Amino acid sequence: MTYSSSDRVYDEVKEMILTCELDGGEMISEGTIASRFEVSRTPVREAFLRLAAEGWMRLYPKRGALIVPIGDSEARDVLDARVLLETHALGSVVSDATATAGLVDRLEENLARHRLVNRADAAEFARLDAEFHQLIVAAGRNGLLAGFYVSLGERHRRMTADRLRRDPAITERIVADHAELARVVGTADAERFASLLSAHLDGVHGMNGTGR
Repeated sequence: MTYSSSDRVYDEVKEMILTCELDGGEMISEGTIASRFEVSRTPVREAFLRLAAEGWMRLYPKRGALIVPIGDSEARDVLDARVLLETHALGSVVSDATATAGLVDRLEENLARHRLVNRADAAEFARLDAEFHQLIVAAGRNGLLAGFYVSLGERHRRMTADRLRRDPAITERIVADHAELARVVGTADAERFASLLSAHLDGVHGMNGTGR
């Protein structure tokens, strides 16, 4: 399959949204993006239509595109869904000691890279944060849920990038919480994991009382 100019603009602009380089509430124009990526307006328009269909932006004819902010309701829904999926995945793994040990190894590897990343590199930190949680869901060996979590992980990345921008010091809590989550995975205590995960997500994203 040919990788078109429209595909490139779509990928690049979406990444700018996920890393909060393009902030929620910001208006951008086709012309600005076309100039930035040295393409005509046609592939930009096609990319914008895809991004709007996915809910990342809202189009206003002759005015441009509004980057849709992260709403409180969306944030709560994302956090609730993440707890459900990750807890379900871990519950299906803990009965298999070999699979559990393998998951712990992968989480520890992620943690090692997380500890080394430059805290000023919010995009990479947020990517590794999302990867940590995706490893847990992937270990559940349910392809449908894992696939859904990948798309959910994009919203996770954006929420984390936004949080890091507002409070860079939260990086230390994230790494510490992940270390404790990995430790609990090793104990095969799914109930304790669910409790810690809820506290981690609520604390990091400032959403105490998300409805759980």
